[in-house]
Amino acid sequence: MKTFNVPEFYRSPLISKVKQFRKTQDPRKKDNSPTVLDFGAVKYYVARHFGFCYGVENAIEIAFKALEENPNKQLFLLSEMIHNPEVNKDLTERGVRFLQDTHGRELISFDVLTPDDIVMIPAFGAPLQLLELLEKRGIKTEAYNTTCPFVERVWKKSEQIGKTKHTIIIHGKYTHEETRSTFSRSAEDSEAVIVVRDLEETKKLADYILGKKTQQEFEQEFPGKFSLGFNINGHFNKIGVINQTTMLATETQEIAEFLKAVMIKKFGEEKIAEHFADTRDTLCYATNENQDATYGLLETDADLAIVIGGYNSSNTSHLVELCERKFPTYFISSEKEIENQNTIHHFDYKNKKHLTTQNFLPKKDVVKIIITSGASCPDSLLDTIIHRINSFFENLLPEEQVLNELKVN
Repeated sequence: MKTFNVPEFYRSPLISKVKQFRKTQDPRKKDNSPTVLDFGAVKYYVARHFGFCYGVENAIEIAFKALEENPNKQLFLLSEMIHNPEVNKDLTERGVRFLQDTHGRELISFDVLTPDDIVMIPAFGAPLQLLELLEKRGIKTEAYNTTCPFVERVWKKSEQIGKTKHTIIIHGKYTHEETRSTFSRSAEDSEAVIVVRDLEETKKLADYILGKKTQQEFEQEFPGKFSLGFNINGHFNKIGVINQTTMLATETQEIAEFLKAVMIKKFGEEKIAEHFADTRDTLCYATNENQDATYGLLETDADLAIVIGGYNSSNTSHLVELCERKFPTYFISSEKEIENQNTIHHFDYKNKKHLTTQNFLPKKDVVKIIITSGASCPDSLLDTIIHRINSFFENLLPEEQVLNELKVN
């Protein structure tokens, strides 16, 4: 796989050696067991896969290339390039400005843009309407388009099944930048599009597919989530499921399997190929690997889990969701959230609020900690968090010795 020119300050002396150890020990990526960093009084179980993915490294390389090649021009990002505050802060400190927030609300008017300005497209892509606005202002976005190739793969699948008149069902968060971008293309490529957030919402959709509810009820139950002119009587004859690439892969598969069963109920097993498109190849490899590695963490007998990433990061929130099934889990953005050995500030992603927990580190001879991070989180943040926690313990083994004794749990 291609390697990218990512700034060295995002790399990590400690974590890079962990990743290299696993690459050598498990080159085929068959083992999802965590790597053990055993410092004596504190032991870390590091996920098999975590941190920057292909799409994020690609985006960072392009963004820093834009800064290097355009020292005397105004540089803008359509919105946050990725959902990580440290990376976005690095870019803004170098002069990059955001035109919109993550919900598409205007921060800087498009009216100030000139053809000489540079506008970068974030890794999530951009809705076609916004690209058309930029084009009308004479701004070319091709050179610094950081859209993830795996997001583009979803768009191609959408286009493919749209041509065969399948209605596109997107598993995603309908306010998320990636889903908004995918929705705009799907609406152009197909006759009808709708977004479902989860399996529960999909089950509600089944009533309309099977003709149990009315068009009026549909419009009231799914406001703002379907394309113009959506007709439940005509647009549920052929369907295909694609996803926001950062959603839980298992849930996307669950949704697809559920909807396939609904279509079998409606049209019969022998005709299912005519009415349901196979779209399994839209799942992102990095999302799959990070989630599979988190399932590997659940096999560990640990005291707590720490998950690092941006609080608006979809893929990170799903890792938190998985860890919470077994461990007290703390979702933090950096080492600054760890106030001292007793106090940690963390984020409740379900209720979108910040929490403070006391005595988060148990009083034990050996404290065992799960640690992982989202796909937009620099490895350097894991280093600083491990060093921060280590500072609360005495008589730890030297880091060099720990790295020489790496093992798989």
